[in-house]
Amino acid sequence: MKRLALAVLLIASISVAQTLPSRPDAQGLAPTKNTTVNPQIVIPAGTTVSLALTNPILARSAKVGDSVYAETAFPVAVNNQMAIPSGTYVQGQIDTLIRPGWLSPHAEFQMHFTKIIFANGYTIPLNGSDGVGVGLPTAIPDDVIAAVAKPYVLVSSTSDVLLDNGSQLEMVLQIPLRLDAAKVAAALRQSNPGLPDQFKSATRCRPIPGSPGSPDTVIPGTPGTPGTPDIVIPGAPGMPPTVIPGTPATPGTPDTVMHGSPSTPYMPCPAPPVVTSYVKLQNYRETFQIAARVQLSGKSLSAGSYQAAWRGPGFSTQVDISQNGNPVVSVPARVVILNRKSPADVPGTQADSGGTISLQSLRFAGQNFALYFDQAVAQSVP
Repeated sequence: MKRLALAVLLIASISVAQTLPSRPDAQGLAPTKNTTVNPQIVIPAGTTVSLALTNPILARSAKVGDSVYAETAFPVAVNNQMAIPSGTYVQGQIDTLIRPGWLSPHAEFQMHFTKIIFANGYTIPLNGSDGVGVGLPTAIPDDVIAAVAKPYVLVSSTSDVLLDNGSQLEMVLQIPLRLDAAKVAAALRQSNPGLPDQFKSATRCRPIPGSPGSPDTVIPGTPGTPGTPDIVIPGAPGMPPTVIPGTPATPGTPDTVMHGSPSTPYMPCPAPPVVTSYVKLQNYRETFQIAARVQLSGKSLSAGSYQAAWRGPGFSTQVDISQNGNPVVSVPARVVILNRKSPADVPGTQADSGGTISLQSLRFAGQNFALYFDQAVAQSVP
C-alpha cells in the first residue's frame, strides 16, 4: 500500500513539473528569446555620411572629371544596426570646380560618388539611374545623382592645396540604399578606421624666415696734403726778389662704401584649407503647373499655377507653396541634385491604393535640381 501511494505521488509531481513555466535565470529574468537580425539594411534617402579625404586635391592640377578618394569618418547606423562602418572606402568624381581668387578666397566643388567599398571587399555601386542596381524594388529617375557633396572651402588663392588629406566632407545619399546585413557585419569585423591625426598634410609650402640684412662696409679714404707756400728771398737793391715756389696741396681719396644686403620679410605659408558651411545663401522662387487635383501632406491643391519659394542651397529646406500670392502650404523638402537640366516643369505624383494622388516631387525647366517632399510633416497656411 505504501509503495502504491509513493508511485502516485511521483507521477503527480512529474505532471506538475511539466505544467510549470520555465524558471527564470540566475538574475531573476525570464530567458530572452532569440532575436533575428534583419537580413537587409535600408539607408533612407537624405542620409548624410561624413567622409575624410585620403588623397589631396591640388590647386594646380585639379580639374573636372578627376577622381576623389575618401573614407567614412563616422559610422552610419540604421535602427540600431550598423550600416556603414568607419573607415569604409568611398570613390567619387569632381563635377564642378570654382577656384579661389584674390577677391574671393574660397573654392567651391560639386562631387558625385560612384561606389562604396567595405573592408571585406563588399562593393555597392552608387548608380542613381537603376534602382535595381542598388537592390531597390522601385525604379529611380535616371537624372538623380545617387550620392553628392558640395563642399565650400575657405582657401587662399596662393595655396598649393585646395582640399588636403583628412579634409572632411558630407556626402548626401539622394536615393535609398539597400545593403546585405551579413556582408556589412563581416566588413565590420575587418574594419580598421584611421584616426584624424594619421592624415599627413600634402602641402609643400615651407615658411621662409626673414633676415635683418647686413650693414654697409666703409673703407676710409686717404687724407689730402695742404701743400707748402712759396719762399720769397728779397733781392739786392735794384734787383727783384727771388721766389721759390711751394708744393701744391693734394686732395685725399674718398671713403669706399660697400653696400650691405637688404633685409627680407618673413614669408609664411597660406593657411590650410578649411571646409565650412555654405555661406552664399540664395532665395529661390519657381513656378509650376498642376493639371489635376493632388494632395501635398494633407493639403489639397487644385489644378492651376503655383509658386514654390525656399532658401538654399542646402540639401534640406522648407518650401512655401503659394497661389496668386496667397500662401497655401509650407512643407519640408529635400533639394535633390540632378545630373542634367530638366527640359520642362515636371510634377512627380503617386497614387495610393485608395486612388488619392499625392505630389511627390517637382522639377523645373532649365534647372538641374528638384524638390522632393516629406509627406509626413507639413504646415498648412490658412
